[in-house]
Amino acid sequence: MTTLAPVPRAFYDRDTVAVAHDLLGAFLVHDVAGEVRVGRIVEVEAYLGETDLAAHSSKGLTPRTRILFGPPGFAYVYLIYGIYCCMNVVTERQGNACAVLLRALEPVSNLRDRTQWPGLLCRAMAIDLRQNGHDLESPDFFIAPRDPGVPRQVVARPRVGVDYSGIWAAEPLRFYLDGNPYISRK
Repeated sequence: MTTLAPVPRAFYDRDTVAVAHDLLGAFLVHDVAGEVRVGRIVEVEAYLGETDLAAHSSKGLTPRTRILFGPPGFAYVYLIYGIYCCMNVVTERQGNACAVLLRALEPVSNLRDRTQWPGLLCRAMAIDLRQNGHDLESPDFFIAPRDPGVPRQVVARPRVGVDYSGIWAAEPLRFYLDGNPYISRK
């Protein structure tokens, strides 16, 4: 693998669905006390701002959701079930409150635990609430671009666990790499 470097902020400052597609095959990198953990992103979900009833930002600007409102290119990390962290990347222009949830990784380097669910992904990558608001252009925690020469087929399905969101529950906003054994579910 070549040297990995962060994608520029402009990568995130685009349509959320386009960013979600382009994250598939990209590399999540986290330097944890000198051990560089790397996973290839193989499954994501797009959240489309305040009108998307499945998005945290649908409740408006709060202390918890402040990071979602921009600028793009920052990590939004939150706690679920009181024990698991989940990581999103903030997308689109400041004020749009859009993000992409990272759902599953294919282990590349220094990942020994399961990575097929947002909470397990964060645990394996040592991502916790300390990374909330972290600038993803930093040298120690970032997303590196995918190899454009590697073919991939993207599948779109409804998001997982958002039945409460009315019509938004059926929207095909979960994307994954077809045939990858590390996705969380088909």
